[in-house]
Amino acid sequence: MTRGDAKPRVNGTPTLEHHGIEHIPAAERHGKPWHQLTLWFSSNVTMTAVVTGAVAVALGLDLKWAIATIAIGNLVGGVFMAYHSVQGPELGVPQMVQSRAQFGFFGGALPSFIVVLMYLGFTVEGSLVGGEALAGWLGVSKALGIVIFGAAHGLVALVGYKLIHSMARYITVVSAIVFLALFVQLATHLPQHLPNSGSPATAGTVMLAISISISWQVTWAPYVSDYSRYLPEDTPRKATFWYTYLGSAVGGSIAMAIGAMAADVNSNALNTDAIGFLAHRFPAISGLLVFALLVISIPSGAEGPYGAFLSTLSIFSRRTEPRSPVLGRALFVIGFTVVGAVLAILSSGSMLNTFTNITLFLLYLLVPWTAINLTDYYVVRRGHYDVSALFDPNGRYGRWNWGAMLLYVVSFAAEVPFINSSLYVGPLANLLGGADIAWLIGLAVGGFGYYALARQTHLCTAGTGVQTATETAPGLPARHTGPAEASSR
Repeated sequence: MTRGDAKPRVNGTPTLEHHGIEHIPAAERHGKPWHQLTLWFSSNVTMTAVVTGAVAVALGLDLKWAIATIAIGNLVGGVFMAYHSVQGPELGVPQMVQSRAQFGFFGGALPSFIVVLMYLGFTVEGSLVGGEALAGWLGVSKALGIVIFGAAHGLVALVGYKLIHSMARYITVVSAIVFLALFVQLATHLPQHLPNSGSPATAGTVMLAISISISWQVTWAPYVSDYSRYLPEDTPRKATFWYTYLGSAVGGSIAMAIGAMAADVNSNALNTDAIGFLAHRFPAISGLLVFALLVISIPSGAEGPYGAFLSTLSIFSRRTEPRSPVLGRALFVIGFTVVGAVLAILSSGSMLNTFTNITLFLLYLLVPWTAINLTDYYVVRRGHYDVSALFDPNGRYGRWNWGAMLLYVVSFAAEVPFINSSLYVGPLANLLGGADIAWLIGLAVGGFGYYALARQTHLCTAGTGVQTATETAPGLPARHTGPAEASSR
């Protein structure tokens, strides 16, 4: 076994992760591309996805239309997140650190801060579902259920990368069995509901439902490199992309379709206690199913505080040499978990409405970022980056890229007239019959706008303090500096 394949273990369990946002050296790379399949399948086949899928029925679509919009949305949205996954092995840094190449060293704090809010939003969502079920299962208050549920996620996040991946491989098997059983059971109850369920599909409702499913996948985009950055640098792009895409898009479609089926059977019961409702599909083993559904949510729930820690580090840290972030991660995870639990306890109203508002809001904020990031990586620089400069405020990517930051704001502003949510409906969304195409507008303005900006400013480097020589930070060699990058220096 080569050093790069080694997986340090203590007493048969994964060791604490000692890396933060710094580059992962070749000697410490490990794992196989198919591990992305199990990670993203287990991350998607969760109760949070089930409740998100139920939203399509809550909007008034019949089951056939609901499942169709779920499949389309996941298959389309999964493309974007899978392309982000490819960046992990090639650059060896977390996703939001790479954003410094587009926005500048300090400018990258803008999307990173938004991503931290995203992690917090999904933590609140998951806590609402899991805390309610745990409270009913243990016979405790909802508040205590939320606290216990959050603590389980926090413990996994404290250990870090290896434990999250290891759990995902086992959870994939468990979740596949549980969700297959739920699919069969729910299918037997559908005929009596199908004839009168839902309303005639309108273009506006269909587009809104598709947007919600797309948003589920796009909001994974800031996560993916965090969980592929330890893969060997020579991992084939196709392997990383397809394993990530199939795990996420297929897993998300399955879980959301089951959510739509459950909502078609009894939307009110699902809205009140999603896990309890599904577990009681099998009364004889309902307690065991509650436990299984709670355990299934642990790896994906741990990704919230884990990813939020990396994103927060990318706002403040300049480190390029490995230093143990164990204590810092522990303090952050505890604080983040407490804040998420408090917000979940204080939240009120319909769970489905809460999920809809959080998911769509995050989509509006993240689409411009993903458009800018992917355009830069695949079209402008074509994967050629100086990783050492990502950690140097005086390096080639500069401190601030005001053009990219302004474009981000403009892209979000362009989305506003097309937004359709329970909190706000834009004037153009009304003209389109309620269709929410805000994400398409943000994608187009962000992507094409960044390409135009890159051509005008020679890869967006004008005025950012770029030097002609590759700037190598201490302890980290320059990497991925190729013709596409060097030609503009």
